[in-house]
Amino acid sequence: MTVELDDKGRIYTNVITKQPIRVIIETVNQQIIGNLHVRPGERVIDELNRGETFVAITSAVVTEKSGQELYRCNFLALNHKSITWIIPEKDLIPPSIS
Repeated sequence: MTVELDDKGRIYTNVITKQPIRVIIETVNQQIIGNLHVRPGERVIDELNRGETFVAITSAVVTEKSGQELYRCNFLALNHKSITWIIPEKDLIPPSIS
């Protein structure tokens, strides 16, 4: 890590602070539950719109559409183009009971 000071004494580093947001991601064949890391004050869509080829997912669980677990991993680099949809877990609304 490099640390630089400007002429006003402000510290700059090459480390970008991000916050983990638990998400559910749907791809064509699988579903992934894990943490997508976004910069403070930004949204999931802001991270996806950065134009990067891959997005980093940590603490990931990959399942088939049927729910059968395929993999667990600490880190997953997911091709941005393979995402069908993504939902932050905190935004889930349970189905209404009729």
